[in-house]
Amino acid sequence: MQKLLQLVDEGVHVIDAEGNSIIYNDAMARLEKMHRKSVLKQPFTEVFKNINAEESTLLQALYHQKVTMNKQQTYLNRDGKVINTINSTIPVIDGDRVIAAIEVSKDITDIRRMSNTILDLHKETLEPERAKQHKIRKYNFDNLIGQNKEFLETIATARKAAKSSASVFIYGETGTGKELIAQSIHFDSQRKDKPFLAQNCAALPESLLEGILFGTSKGGFTGAIDREGLFEQADGGTLLLDEISAMPYELQGKLLRVLQEDYIRRVGGTKDIPIDVRIIATINERPDYLIQSGKFRKDLYYRLNIISIDLPPLREKKDDILLLANKFMEKYSKRYNKGVWMLSDKAKEKLLDYDYPGNVRELENIIMAAVSMAEEEHILTEKHILVNNEEAALHKSSADLSQIGIDAFLDKTEKEILEKALAKYERNITKAAAYLQIKRQTLQHKMKKYNL
Repeated sequence: MQKLLQLVDEGVHVIDAEGNSIIYNDAMARLEKMHRKSVLKQPFTEVFKNINAEESTLLQALYHQKVTMNKQQTYLNRDGKVINTINSTIPVIDGDRVIAAIEVSKDITDIRRMSNTILDLHKETLEPERAKQHKIRKYNFDNLIGQNKEFLETIATARKAAKSSASVFIYGETGTGKELIAQSIHFDSQRKDKPFLAQNCAALPESLLEGILFGTSKGGFTGAIDREGLFEQADGGTLLLDEISAMPYELQGKLLRVLQEDYIRRVGGTKDIPIDVRIIATINERPDYLIQSGKFRKDLYYRLNIISIDLPPLREKKDDILLLANKFMEKYSKRYNKGVWMLSDKAKEKLLDYDYPGNVRELENIIMAAVSMAEEEHILTEKHILVNNEEAALHKSSADLSQIGIDAFLDKTEKEILEKALAKYERNITKAAAYLQIKRQTLQHKMKKYNL
């Protein structure tokens, strides 16, 4: 066990029934700046003299069978460095007797510093003088380019949403421009002079995300200070919750309560703080799949889905590809001081034949790369257009699978393989069957099944 636990990143500390340390791995030693030999086989109270029994989660587990899960702690290690951890401590019980206590610690010092920086930067951007120095790019409906009928209908819905303060729920694959739509709605609304803040819910663990959203109250956990969360900072404005389905399930319930009651309570606090914040939430997977798979609360979905916006993927609006490509070519030709001003017919054909699993963002990257690599040319040719056809094929297969189910997908794939084999051997059943490594009768049966 001692050797095995040296392989994990989390710190592990185990004390026996007498309070002696019997397991203390390298990760914990690095965290606390201690030597394993000076801790192992020693009484916990002798080694950690500055921690009293009431504050020690290990001793509380050993003496009182107290379970502590995901507790945030801030303390000074032996070198005087501030350490932030998330600890889980449990007693080990044999019958009616506690025989040990186990503590697992994860160092979140850097993550805590990052989350505090996020909140501080959000706050700074709200200060007028600071905002002038660090102007954030604001998108509006004039920045949204397209002539596709479905896309224009989507924009029309978004413009209507801007006239309301109801929650907006945006579904779209990665790279379809969900944040651009969200910003356009905000900056075309009555809230345009109030804050627009965004948080990717997949970027932080639950314990930190809750504090970032709702703020923290002094004493809420060891080392906590009074700090506004994004809801308070966005008061009167809009809060974009990107990839909301990545938010831990329990935290989704807390968010639902906030949306229903229009007030928040800071982590560790007791005071209810009224807020007026419009929520725009985004996901990149179908909501019905997320709900069925238990990743997204149905009640939260219905609470957020007052105004629903579906962004079509680029492969479904081919008539926008060349329009967007020309806009991106103009943008990056100017940025990189290039003289590129048109696409060759072969380049256009190559762009139109691609499926864009990364959607508009990928198209922009393709054009950016093409323009940056151009030398004295004024025309981008097919040699400048670099696309990943294998990735596109894989994405197309995944999309088909999610839309029609595995049985229909397998039938569709088998039919395509049979069609290609029969075409290859000019419908000679014997040769096609040999190529497919199946019996002639099996091939005939499948041809009948698929009406080939």
